[in-house]
Amino acid sequence: MSRGRRLALTYVVTESCIKCKYMDCVEVCPADCFYAGENMLVIHPDQCIHCGVCEPECPIAAIKADTEPAAEEWIALNREYSEKWPNITIRDLPPDDARDWEGVPDKRAYFSPAPHGQQPASASVTNSAPTDPS
Repeated sequence: MSRGRRLALTYVVTESCIKCKYMDCVEVCPADCFYAGENMLVIHPDQCIHCGVCEPECPIAAIKADTEPAAEEWIALNREYSEKWPNITIRDLPPDDARDWEGVPDKRAYFSPAPHGQQPASASVTNSAPTDPS
């Protein structure tokens, strides 16, 4: 292994999942390593067996191998919240406005640390879907 570069050991859920939270991936995971937040899923990096079956199940391509540049900044967030949020193994419904959020860039500001099924203490106006500028 070259110095500074490690082998792929896990998959991570990235920014595209925020506010979309399609859960097609959770039912195919043989390691049951998905955890659910209010508006995003994460993968526990120590539980993921790097089989890759979840990656093609995500309709918005939010799941990446941890060696991909787009995944690097999401590794710590996946680790932190997989230790705080409930494990999810059965697909649930995505948010009602999930389609409105598909392809929206820079969604990190909309990330909620609240666990699945719990509403945040205070909802702010920034939680509404972006308006189409056209």
